[in-house]
Amino acid sequence: MHDLVIHGGTLIDGTGSAGYAADIAIDGERITAVGEPGTTGSARRELDATGKLVTPGFVDVHTHYDAQLSWDPWVTPSSWHGCTTVVVGNCGVGFAPAEPRRHDELIELMEGVEDIPGAALVEGITWGWESFGEYLDVLEAQPHVIDFGCQIGHGPVRAYVMGDRGVRNEPATAADIGRMADIVEAALEAGALGFSTSQTALHRSKSGEYVPGTWVSTDEMFGLADAMSRAGTGVFQGAYDHPELPEQFGWLREFAERSGRPVAVNLNQSDQAPDVWQQVLAWLEEMQRLGLPVVAEVAGRSIGILMCLEGTAHPLMLHPAYADLAAMSLGERVAELRRPERQERFVVERQPEYGGFLDSLTRNFDKMFPVVGDVVDYEPPPEASVRARAERSGVAPERIVLDALLENDGNGMVYYPLFNYSQGDLGVTYDLHRHPDTRMGLSDGGAHCGAICDGGMPTFMLTHWTRDRTRGPKLPLELVVHRQTQQTAELYDLHDRGVVAPGYRADLNVIDYDRLGFGAPRMAHDFPAAARRLVQRATGYVATICAGSVIVEDDEFTGELPGRLIRGPQPAPSR
Repeated sequence: MHDLVIHGGTLIDGTGSAGYAADIAIDGERITAVGEPGTTGSARRELDATGKLVTPGFVDVHTHYDAQLSWDPWVTPSSWHGCTTVVVGNCGVGFAPAEPRRHDELIELMEGVEDIPGAALVEGITWGWESFGEYLDVLEAQPHVIDFGCQIGHGPVRAYVMGDRGVRNEPATAADIGRMADIVEAALEAGALGFSTSQTALHRSKSGEYVPGTWVSTDEMFGLADAMSRAGTGVFQGAYDHPELPEQFGWLREFAERSGRPVAVNLNQSDQAPDVWQQVLAWLEEMQRLGLPVVAEVAGRSIGILMCLEGTAHPLMLHPAYADLAAMSLGERVAELRRPERQERFVVERQPEYGGFLDSLTRNFDKMFPVVGDVVDYEPPPEASVRARAERSGVAPERIVLDALLENDGNGMVYYPLFNYSQGDLGVTYDLHRHPDTRMGLSDGGAHCGAICDGGMPTFMLTHWTRDRTRGPKLPLELVVHRQTQQTAELYDLHDRGVVAPGYRADLNVIDYDRLGFGAPRMAHDFPAAARRLVQRATGYVATICAGSVIVEDDEFTGELPGRLIRGPQPAPSR
C-alpha cells in the first residue's frame, strides 16, 4: 500500500527522453516505483492523470525571494507555476551577512536593483541574523510550500567587511580580500549553494549607487575563487553588461580554473550589441572543450517591461502633461487622463529629451505594444507596435498609448521588449535554448515587482514554445521539461530531484496540457505594507507535489507546507 499513486499520465521524466504512459508510486518523500499503467499497486491516495502530462517539479535557479522567504510561506509566484525548488541570492544582492546598522542600505540596494518595494522589505523582513549561517537558520525554521536554496551575494559581503569603502566600490586591501574569502567559504560550508556578483552598470541602489562589487580588481575575484576552491562546492553566478561580456572572458576563464566550480553568466541579446550572444556561445563551447564548466543562463522569452499607470514606468511618465498627475490616486489619474483637453496636451506639448534609456522608454513607439485582452503577446509582430498602429490609423502615437493605459479602468498595459527582441521575434531565444551550454534561468521570480512579471516563465516555456508558437519553429516538449528540471537541478548539484525515477524526490507536476495557460498580469497590493507587485496566475496545474505532499490541486494551494531549506549539494539516489 503506497502513500500516493499517480495513474495513467503521459510521463515526461525530465531526462529529455520521449514521453510514455506510466504509473508513479510515492512513499514518504521519495518516488518508489515507475511502471506501466496498472502495475504499481494501490495507495492510500490515488490521482488519475489520464490524458494529462506528468513532469518533475520545476527547478528555477534564478529568483530573488531573499526577503520574501522570511514572510511568505507560499513563495509566489513560482509555486503557482509548477516550481518545487527555487534558488535565491542571485546578481550579487541579498541580506546576509548584515550588520544591524546596515539593514537600510541592504534594503535600498535590493529595492533599486530588483524593484522590490522598500516598504514591503522594511515591514516584512523578520531580521534575526548577522552571519550568513544565521540567515539560513532563520529561514530554515519557518514553514514554506516548496524547497529553496540560497546563494551569498558579493554586495552584502563587501559592505559587511569594508563598510562605506565597500559600498563606494573602493579597492579592497589584501586583508579585506582575505576576510571576504573567509566569509564566502564559511557560507558555502554552512550550506550556501553558490556565490553571486553583479558587475553591470544597470544594477544600482535606490539612491543610484552601484552594487558593491561592480568595480573590483581581479585580485578580489580570484581571492573569492580560491575560497570556493577550498570549500569544494557552489556555483559562481555573475551579471554583466551584455554588450561588454566578451571583455570578461579572460578573467572568467581563470576564475573557473582556480575555483574548479561551475560558472554561470547571465546572457541576453541587447539592442546595443545584437550579435554578441553568438560570440558568447562560441566562447562557452571553447570552455567546455577545455573541461571548464562554464554556462550561460538565458531567459525563456523577451525580457520586457509591462508599462502601466501603477507600475514603475510608462510612456507618459516624463511628459509635462503628466507631471501634476503623478501623486494622484489611480482613479483620479484615470478621470483626468480621459478629459479631451488633457489628452490633447500629450499630442501638442513637446516632451523634454533626457537621452539614453529614458528617451527610448518614453519615445520609442516601435518597441511599444499595447496589451490586448487577457494575454500578453511576448513575441509581437512589428505591425502590432504603437508606431505601426498610429501610421495605419492616422492617430498620434501618444493617443494610442493613452487608450491602451486607460483600458480596464486604468489597468491597461503596454509591453516594451527590452532584451532578446532586436530582430523583432524570439529567434535568438529559440537558438539559445537549443544550445547545450546554456541553462534555463533569469525568471527573476519575486523581483521587478512594478515592471516585469516573469516568475511564470516555467508555464510560458510549455505553452509558448511547445504548444502555441506560430511565428517560428517550436521546441520539443521533452527538451523544455528537461531544461527546467534535470538540467537546472544538476547545475547546482541537486542530484536528488529533477527526474521522475525510483529513489528521486517526489517533486512532480500533473498538468492539463490543453488547458495550461496564464491569467492576465495584474497589479496586486498583497505585499507587507500593502505594497504593489505584478502577479500572473496559472491554470492547468491539476496537482503539484513537493516531497510527496500535494501542495497545489486544481491551481489552488491545499495548505500543505512541506518545503525546506536545501543545504549544499544533494547526492543522487542510490539505485
